[in-house]
Amino acid sequence: MISRYSLPRMSAIWSEKNRFRKMLDVELYACEALTRLGKIPKSSLFQIQKRARFDVERIKDIERETNHDVIAFLKNLSEHIGEDAKYVHMGLTSSDVLDTALSVQMREACDILIDDAKKLMRILARKSRRHKRTLMIGRTHSVHAEPITFGLKTALYFDEMRRNLERLKKAREVINVGKISGAVGTYANIDPFVEAYTCKKLKLKPANISTQILQRDRHAEFLTAIAVTGTSLEKFATEFRNLQHTEIGEVEEHFLKTQKGSSAMPHKRNPILCERISGLARILRANALASMEDIVLWHERDISHSSVERVILPDSTILLDYMLNKFMDVVSHLVVRDDRMLENLSKSKGIVFSGRLLLELMNKGLSRDEAYDKIQSVSFKTEEKNLEFKDALLADDGIRSIMSADEIEDIFDFKYYLRNVDRIFRRVGI
Repeated sequence: MISRYSLPRMSAIWSEKNRFRKMLDVELYACEALTRLGKIPKSSLFQIQKRARFDVERIKDIERETNHDVIAFLKNLSEHIGEDAKYVHMGLTSSDVLDTALSVQMREACDILIDDAKKLMRILARKSRRHKRTLMIGRTHSVHAEPITFGLKTALYFDEMRRNLERLKKAREVINVGKISGAVGTYANIDPFVEAYTCKKLKLKPANISTQILQRDRHAEFLTAIAVTGTSLEKFATEFRNLQHTEIGEVEEHFLKTQKGSSAMPHKRNPILCERISGLARILRANALASMEDIVLWHERDISHSSVERVILPDSTILLDYMLNKFMDVVSHLVVRDDRMLENLSKSKGIVFSGRLLLELMNKGLSRDEAYDKIQSVSFKTEEKNLEFKDALLADDGIRSIMSADEIEDIFDFKYYLRNVDRIFRRVGI
């Protein structure tokens, strides 16, 4: 499923070719640094840079014999470079190359996710402005509460995506780190200048301290930011799924003319993209948990994290890239049924204005308990007898002894609920 649906740019980052290309970059920059230190002759550096190349299939063949990917990679480089290959990987350990190259891959993947998040925010901002005053009922506990607007709902999503954007940016900084400090991180066989030089060339920061590897709390933070972002998408998608219920029908995923909803029921139009996003978010959360398990390694390192990362890092970045792009499609083409929103708003016969009425009665001098009991009594009567709340209030002697007919009429003005919408939008920055 991943290979079929993932977007080309993200998939290319995790290709074997790109992985070995990044590893080669680390090796070549390390050679440059060692040349500056006088450890490698300039003539040898020239030959290394000129001849260095690799063949993915050949590396696989060698790895079948060595059972070690970095050694297979180095052997293949040696086949191309010749005698001067003896200077390649001098003083380095495998993880110097693997972890530093992996950081570059993660950064490149994160850059795509950051760009995706920004695009989705722009789409949400447009949708919010368009429906800034599109009235609908707010729901708490799945029960009618008070009127809101659909634009406020999507503005909330915009604001949450801004926090996700900041999480991804912070995670990018956390994983944008390299290390070339040798077998246990002591620089015993490699000058720290090599690390500084190589990291600068790769636009990475050198780790303050490392063991044989970069510490995996960094990778866990990256995958947690991805999981939180995916869970936000699930939250948004779940709301759209709920609003597409037949009994509600306020929004609907765009349905193509050629699309089919069910093999058995031709009338069906299902929120399949939102359901897909909800399902994929579960994988992101599971992968984030796996990344936390990778933090705990034995002594200066073991290899238990490596096999896990080869799955969870490509999968999570590719999945989130896919989910963000699919949700962009959902929001861009979402069918918003404002007529159904107004219809549903009226289904509760006006009792959703009870909160405002409570405040008005308190302003008239009643205690909160007195006002609450009076309104609750009328609202229950409204539901039992299928009356309009306004009519029930006008017919109630207790209410009429306190409020005039005009004052009761004013309670049912929707504009009251929209008076701070502009302020909220300014605060959100839409």
